[in-house]
Amino acid sequence: MRGTTTRQVTMLSTLTTDSLIPPEHPIRRIKPVVAAVLADLEPEFDAMYARTGRQSVPPEQLLKATVLMALYSIRSERQFCERLRYDLLFKFFLDLNVDDEGFDHSTFSRNRERLLSHEVADRFFAAVVRQAHLRRYLSGEHFSVDGTLLEAWASHKSFRPKDDGGNGDPPAPGRNAEVNYHGERRSNETHESTTDPEARLARKSSGVAAKLSYAGHLLMEHRHALIADMELTAATGYAERETALTLLRRLPQRARRRTVAGDKGYDTRDFVAGCRELGVTPHVSQNTTNRCSAIDARTTRHPGHVISLRIRKRIEEPFGWMKTVAGGRKLRYVGLQRNRAWFLMTGAVYNLIRITALDAQTA
Repeated sequence: MRGTTTRQVTMLSTLTTDSLIPPEHPIRRIKPVVAAVLADLEPEFDAMYARTGRQSVPPEQLLKATVLMALYSIRSERQFCERLRYDLLFKFFLDLNVDDEGFDHSTFSRNRERLLSHEVADRFFAAVVRQAHLRRYLSGEHFSVDGTLLEAWASHKSFRPKDDGGNGDPPAPGRNAEVNYHGERRSNETHESTTDPEARLARKSSGVAAKLSYAGHLLMEHRHALIADMELTAATGYAERETALTLLRRLPQRARRRTVAGDKGYDTRDFVAGCRELGVTPHVSQNTTNRCSAIDARTTRHPGHVISLRIRKRIEEPFGWMKTVAGGRKLRYVGLQRNRAWFLMTGAVYNLIRITALDAQTA
């Protein structure tokens, strides 16, 4: 017998979002870890808001929304709020009922300055790292460092002379007018972007075009390839090595020596000397192209040097995930502070995925 569509609206329903999500869904393993992280931040949330007045959207929901945006490659906050209206999995993760409307995309903008001023992204990332420490997933001895360029939300046509004052040649008619840069020398000393003044023109190698970018830096531990620390800075020519030393200084003090692996770009006398001052043995690749390496046989003769260089390649995995899945190939915010908060939250989500995967292996 052919079935028909029932158009009668159900007056009462006992369905909940928890009953509609499959028991084996991966989001169920991530949710309790996020809940534990947010429980650590409860005192911070209490200090952020007044005790009287109209209730706001809980900050826990905004942070959970950021986690979902990274997990499901959602490009914008407006797109997330639109999907929240009908996606039951999102409502389950945010502890909403089936018939709850969710919140408007302007909620993110209105609460962003509050979250930035209280450094919530830094605290969220640190809380995720503490969860990894509690599970003994982190190594305190062996690390790798690396950096990458993240394209800023600004075009080449916004890269104007600093002394122009906005009085240069008027743009041609049209939304995307042609601009001729032939014969014009453009550098960060003389030019800056009118869209994002903190972005810098940079390129990773000599064979690619320079783009307005920020520099992302990671410190990865070697036991389970988790991110131990991270930072987003301006894309200067020395940002990778300077920030790598900064990340190493943030590590807790210990009596035993540590090792840090890196590519050939870290084979400089200043970086090697800085590592040794911190009590860290630099296991970096030797750069012998028309020069002498700063790493000698005292380091390369040990088998640990080869092991560190082999494990070092895994630091490309979080970079690749952030650029492809989390949508970081081109940043979505303007300014260093906002993009840094996104970078920290994305790194925390990557660690959450690794932690839940390790929990499943040990269960």
